[in-house]
Amino acid sequence: MAGKSSACKVRNVDINPCIEESDGSQKCLDAYNYEKSMCSAYFMRYKNCRKYWHGVMLQRRRDGVKPDMPTAEEREQIITALGGKPY
Repeated sequence: MAGKSSACKVRNVDINPCIEESDGSQKCLDAYNYEKSMCSAYFMRYKNCRKYWHGVMLQRRRDGVKPDMPTAEEREQIITALGGKPY
């Protein structure tokens, strides 16, 4: 059952800020018959997304802001204020 709970967290937009990038990577792999070399740009985008939001989460934790990860709505406001995704 632990696996099921973990899968739900991965698909929860308030917990996982990189669902769009993850889905893009998966679709690329599906399209290119799992030829990873064809999808490196998608992998890099996902990696940069995770790195960016991990940094945000750590800073919020240091600042005592709860929840550690901004909600999907808050992230949308942050991205809009930045003029687009910084990754």
